[in-house]
Parts: sequence; C-alpha cells; structure tokens
Amino acid sequence: MTEIFGIPIQAFLGQLMLGLVNGAFYAMLSLGLAVIFGLLDIVNFAHGALYMVGAFAAWIMLEKWGVNYWWALLLAPLIVGALGVVIERAFLKRLYGLDPLYGLLLTFGIALILEGIFRDQYGVSGQSYPVPDALAGATNLGFMVLPNYRAWVVLASIAVCLGTWFLIERTRLGAYLRAGTENAKLVQAFGVNVPMMVMLTYGAGAALAALAGVLAAPVIQVTPLMGSNLIIVVFAVVVIGGMGSILGSIVTGLALGIIEGFTRVFYPEASNVVVFVIMAIVLMIRPAGLFGKEA
Repeated sequence: MTEIFGIPIQAFLGQLMLGLVNGAFYAMLSLGLAVIFGLLDIVNFAHGALYMVGAFAAWIMLEKWGVNYWWALLLAPLIVGALGVVIERAFLKRLYGLDPLYGLLLTFGIALILEGIFRDQYGVSGQSYPVPDALAGATNLGFMVLPNYRAWVVLASIAVCLGTWFLIERTRLGAYLRAGTENAKLVQAFGVNVPMMVMLTYGAGAALAALAGVLAAPVIQVTPLMGSNLIIVVFAVVVIGGMGSILGSIVTGLALGIIEGFTRVFYPEASNVVVFVIMAIVLMIRPAGLFGKEA
C-alpha cells in the first residue's frame, strides 16, 4: 500500500478532502465577514448566528413544507438576507462612523438573541438534514472514495467565493460600493443611493452566511450551537487573511482548512489550535494580515 510520510494514501487523501470541505466553509463564512467589515467597517459577530439560521431555514422548509434542497439553496439566503436588511436598518445604521467595538457588541447581542430563540424552540440536540438524491453516494477515484456531496460543497463554495470577489473587485457596482464607503457624500453627489447600497451589502453578507449554512446542513447536525462553535475560527481566518480583504479570506480559508486536515493526520491533538497558532505567528510578523494593507 502506497504511503505518504508513513500514512496510508487513502487516509492521507481522506483527511485532505475533509480539510478542503472545512476550508470551503471557512472561506464562505470569512468572505461574508470580510465583505461586511471591508465595506461597512462593522465587526459582525452575528455572522455565525446567521449561518445557523440559514441551516435551520432549510431544515424547517423541508420538514414543514417539503421544500427540497435545491429550492432551499435559493430561498434560505433570501430569507436570511432580508433579516440582515432589517438588522442593518433597525440597528447598525446608527453605529456608522463610531468605533467598531460598538458594532461588535451589538452584533454579539443579536447573535445571543437568535441562538436563544432557536435553543428555546428546538433544544441543543442536532437535527438531521438528508443529502439530496442527486448528490448521494460516492465516486471511486482509484486512490480514494470521494463522497459526491462533499465534492459539491467544495466546488460550489469556490464558485461563490470567486464570483463575489469578481463582483466587488472587477465590476462597476463593486467600484461604487468601495467608493461609497470611502467618501459617501461625493458618491451621493453623482446620484448613487449610498444608504441603499450599504443596506444591501449587509443583506448580501448575511445571505452568504445562510448559503454556507444550507451547504453545511447535510454534512453536520443542524443545531443552535453550530454558529457559535465555528465563528471564532472564522474570525481567526479573517485576521490571518487581512481584515476586509476579500481575496485574503478566500485563500486563507481554504489553506487553513487543508492545514487543519494535515494536522489531524500527523498530530491530532493540535488540530483544534493550529489555526490560532498560525494567527499568532502572522500577527507577530505582519499585523495587517497576509493580504491586508498596512495602515
């Protein structure tokens, strides 16, 4: 049997695939955080709760109304995006221009409220969400058996991340968004509705979190704690990539997922802390993050 560093290749590649799946979720969630912080200067601690709400929205639609997975991929992000718009209009718009700490505290409170509502209704035990029939089973690649759904998660996440990066960095709409956050009055003088753009930006970030939640639902148990268990790691990913850097969040999320997978093979005890060790090293060498701009 072929081995890599003394590890059977099947086990090695299996952990690599698991790392890619985790990295895909890290990339999508950190992408939403980076969009909101980079364009609105809000540290959105409610992001993990919105991820959880997206997963629960898909599960509730399936259990109560028979809405299948493919419709849930469309409807859950729209629902949670609308919730994000309400949060931005009702609360966050009052904090623009203030210290980001106020936004962090407010969104942390919103996260606790959302988590408490779902814990009260569904408890902390996980709810199962079935893998869609079209993606059931696995494909034998010869050197490993690849679950079809996990391959779909990786491909879909990369496509969404790259599409978001292209929209913000390479289109006129993205240029308006970046200009509106730098000098809102000047952009408004050209007839651009900056408050509307800001509102939709937060809604889009919430929708990205919900989309990640729907993708995660068949992989892990849907539980009110799923967001809080993940958000600290995602914040570390954003810090390593550079606060507000879209490309940094994508690359760092995928890379750290793979590194975490390798760590489980060679030193399992360190797999839960390797991300934070890397964050500490990066901050000592480059405080702005790998892709961030120095002040």
